[in-house]
Amino acid sequence: MTQTPKTPKVRQASTTRRDFITLTAAAAGAATLTVAQSAHAAGSQAIRVGLIGCGGRGTGAAGQALMAGPDVKLVALCDVFKDKVERTLKQLKEKHGEQVQVDDDHCFVGLDGYQKVVDSAYAVLIACASKFHPMYAEAAIQAGKHVFVEKPHGIDPAGVRRMKAVCDLAKSKGLSIVSGLHSRWHAGWQETIKRIHDGAIGEVVAVQCMFLRPPYVVVPRPAGATEMQYHFRNWYHFCWLSGDDVPQSLVHNLDRASWILKEQQPRWAFGLGGRSASFGEQFGDMFDHHTVVYEYEAGPRVYAMCRTQADTFQQYNEVALGTKGTCSLAECKIDGATKWKYEGQVPDPQLVEQQALIASVRDSKPISSAYHMCDSTMISVLGQIACYTGKYTTLKECWNSDFTFGPTPEKVTMDMTPPTRPDSDGNYPLPKPGITKLLG
Repeated sequence: MTQTPKTPKVRQASTTRRDFITLTAAAAGAATLTVAQSAHAAGSQAIRVGLIGCGGRGTGAAGQALMAGPDVKLVALCDVFKDKVERTLKQLKEKHGEQVQVDDDHCFVGLDGYQKVVDSAYAVLIACASKFHPMYAEAAIQAGKHVFVEKPHGIDPAGVRRMKAVCDLAKSKGLSIVSGLHSRWHAGWQETIKRIHDGAIGEVVAVQCMFLRPPYVVVPRPAGATEMQYHFRNWYHFCWLSGDDVPQSLVHNLDRASWILKEQQPRWAFGLGGRSASFGEQFGDMFDHHTVVYEYEAGPRVYAMCRTQADTFQQYNEVALGTKGTCSLAECKIDGATKWKYEGQVPDPQLVEQQALIASVRDSKPISSAYHMCDSTMISVLGQIACYTGKYTTLKECWNSDFTFGPTPEKVTMDMTPPTRPDSDGNYPLPKPGITKLLG
């Protein structure tokens, strides 16, 4: 199994044709600073952070934000479940002590808690069920708050388009928006892809993407739990909440493929997928394997696959094939006419992105992931739709579509009947390629 190199040192390489865009409000633009920004222009106050979503990723993101400096204070938490809020609070207090300043009145439970977190913080971290990412980011940016939002940035065309509008709004308001697509902060990948762009493997003709791993953790159905509660406990396993595994996981690989290809966008995709090893209600309505082929007008192809099956071969990598050589990105290694391997240190890119977000707030120098986060997410949505429908689908169709995995996030309540339910044997209905229609 190919392992991603580990170890630390931050290096800012020239990573794309548009590096992480700094939306700087310098002297000439100081009048456009938000209240949140101006409060930190001189570094005189604590940076108040709130967390929406108290799962493992949310807890990790909050901890990494707190590691960005002693002036960072966690002031609010929310989740659909009280026990998750309590667990996150306990874990973070044990590790970060007085930086965690969340009192009982700022531990919010329920689907309306996000707005209370937004009202309490200068910077908002969003790491909840993916369906809600665009809506919650929109609420935070509209309120003048800086945002970190986990991937994917929408689970359907309507969601990604909404997030793209949020990114535009963040730019107009001088606010930071940082994506959970953290690969762009990986020092080894920055240097490796810079060398690809400089011609180390010649012209790139194909990229192979692989995210092969066991299934996400399943939370057993608690006695007395409603169907909605079960779905939210296991939201990774339900398409209407997570978008399935191409947007949920393979999006990381696809983001790196886009980076390798200098942000070229595919014109078309076709895919295949299904479920062959993961049976029973515990696996919801997700496919357990997907393969997508993306075609580009300039000639390259991306061959992308993901699998979530136990006791199978695992790999997490991209292999770029060029006219003069190849690159194994996980190894930061180039072979062919040029032979090279990155030997530098690689800090945790998830920590680096939080450090960058906090620095942008502290220094009143907003940064944005907008140049890649929505495009990469829509590419993943295209792949998922191609797998579900079995149809040859264009990226343009997705960008022009209002399709959503209903209900819309605003209409979700914990006492509603979820959009998918198990049959008498406990199995949830699955998409049927060739029969399922999504884009109209």
